[in-house]
Formats: sequence, structure tokens, C-alpha cells
Amino acid sequence: MNIPKDPMMLMSYINTQLRDNYPSLTELAGSLGIDEGEIKDKLKSVGMEYDPGLNKFMAKD
Repeated sequence: MNIPKDPMMLMSYINTQLRDNYPSLTELAGSLGIDEGEIKDKLKSVGMEYDPGLNKFMAKD
């Protein structure tokens, strides 16, 4: 599956998918055949971190 390469577009895409279709990042990654760690690393590079309780990426404190 092709996902956005730009980190901010990726964050928007992933958060929308998490909100609308998936109860966790693990399920999203498995369903789309993408690496969960790669998503986390890419978004971490722009200061975003996954919050499993809220099921979304947010700015790190």
C-alpha cells in the first residue's frame, strides 16, 4: 500500500485511519501491510508520538 511520504501528511492519514477504521496502530499496520516501527520512526522525526490510549499520534511533550 502506498502511504504519504511527507511526515505531516502521513500523520494526518494515519490518524484519520485510526479514528475511522482501526482500534490500534498494530491493527492498521497489519491490515495495510506496512511496518509499524517505520511509521513511528518517521513521525517521531517531526516530534509526533503514538498514544495508544487515545489511539492517535500527537506532539511529544
